[in-house]
Parts: sequence; C-alpha cells; structure tokens
Amino acid sequence: QVQLVESGGGLVQAGGSLRLSCAASGSTSSIYIMGWYRQAPGKQRELVAVIGSTGMTNYADSVKGRFTISRDNAKNTVFLQMNTLKPEDTAVYYCNAIRRDSTNYWGKGTLVTVSS
Repeated sequence: QVQLVESGGGLVQAGGSLRLSCAASGSTSSIYIMGWYRQAPGKQRELVAVIGSTGMTNYADSVKGRFTISRDNAKNTVFLQMNTLKPEDTAVYYCNAIRRDSTNYWGKGTLVTVSS
C-alpha cells in the first residue's frame, strides 16, 4: 500500500504562485510514476503533470510554461510549482502514484483557488 498526502493549496490572486507537495509513504520503493491531476467543479478529473522515476515529465498543454513538476526520490515526494496562476486553474489538485505493478494510488486532494 502507498499513502499520499498533499499540502500547499490555498487562495491566491491571478498571476500569483503556489507550490504543492505530495509525500508518499508505505511501499514507496515500487513507485514508478508520480503526478498531479485536478478536478474543477462540474468537470472531469484531468492530468496536470506527471514525472517518471528517471525524471521524464509530461504536462497538459494548458499548464506548459507555467507549471513545473519535480520529484525528490530520496524523500518520496513530488512537487508542483505553479506560476502565473489563472482563475481557470481553480480546482482540487490530487496527487497520484503508480507502482510498477500498475496499481494506482490517490491522495485526498488539496484545493487551489485563484481569484481574478
């Protein structure tokens, strides 16, 4: 089992920045991919960014150039630096981890609210 705990959400004005963190615990040695997804009210959950164990990254087009995902493998933590935030970035952000056996784990989410 893997447990994921997110932190760093909050209220920020448009143009501002936030940094999300997700700490993994439990059977972390088998984690292959970590990432961030988000779900806005009335919308489906969508990919924001993912990072593999080798550091390879992938971003949603809507956040490219504004968000940066990084990972500290020694601390089993993944970060999401969010800059130039827009009101449309408002959502609950969920941390995700995928083990090498393809088992998916989710955190409980952290709310990011961007005011205009």
